[in-house]
Amino acid sequence: MVKVLTSSNQSLDCLTAICREYSIKQGIVATVIDLNEQVLADLAALPCPLLWLNEQTALPVVNLYETPQTLGYDRMAAVVGANDQFPHRDILVIDAGTCITYEFIDSNGQYHGGNISPGMQMRFKSLYQFTARLPLVTAEGRIIPLGKDTETAIRAGVLKGMEYEISGYIQAMKHKYPELLVFLTGGDDFSFDSSVKNIIFADRFLVLKGLNRILDYNNGRI
Repeated sequence: MVKVLTSSNQSLDCLTAICREYSIKQGIVATVIDLNEQVLADLAALPCPLLWLNEQTALPVVNLYETPQTLGYDRMAAVVGANDQFPHRDILVIDAGTCITYEFIDSNGQYHGGNISPGMQMRFKSLYQFTARLPLVTAEGRIIPLGKDTETAIRAGVLKGMEYEISGYIQAMKHKYPELLVFLTGGDDFSFDSSVKNIIFADRFLVLKGLNRILDYNNGRI
C-alpha cells in the first residue's frame, strides 16, 4: 500500500474519479452493515472490478475461528495487516473503535480468535442511558486517579478502566507468549504507563493494510 485517501463525503460520487486518477485496477469491499440497492448499484458502476470480502474469501493466514460467518471483516483485516508486517511473530491486535477487539495470531500464521468489549463511547453512553441520574460525560476534561465529583469519577472510570483492561490483556498474553508483539489501531487514543507503551506498535491504517494484503493474495501477485 502506497497511499491512503480519506474523505468525509458520505456518498460514493468521488470514487469513480479516484479510480481513474490513480489507475486503480481492482478494489476490495469490506462492510459489517447491509448496503442498500443504491450503494450496491454505485459500487457496481465503478470502472474497476471489486472483491467482496466474506467468509469464503481466500486468506493469507489460517482462520481457526469456529464461526467464520460471524467474524467481523475488519477484525480479520487487522490481523492480516499485522501478520503481513511480522509474519513469524506472535501478535496481539487491539482495535479500539466502537468496540474494543482483541485478536491473537501466532507465529505460524494461525488466527486463534479474540474477544470483544465495549468501546469508549459505548461505555460513556451506557452509564448515562442505563442509570437514573448519571450524566453523559465525554473524554475531554480533567482525568485524575480517583474522581472528586461525578463527572471526574465517570471519566476516570471509563478511561482508566479501558487502560487497565488493555494492559491486563497484554500482560496475560505476554506471560504465555514472551516474544509477543502488540498492535494498536482504531479511532480512540489511550495513555499507558511506560512498561506497556514501549511494546505497542500504533498503526491507524492496519485494517486498510490488511485489506490490501487480502486483495493482493487473491490476485496471485504475492
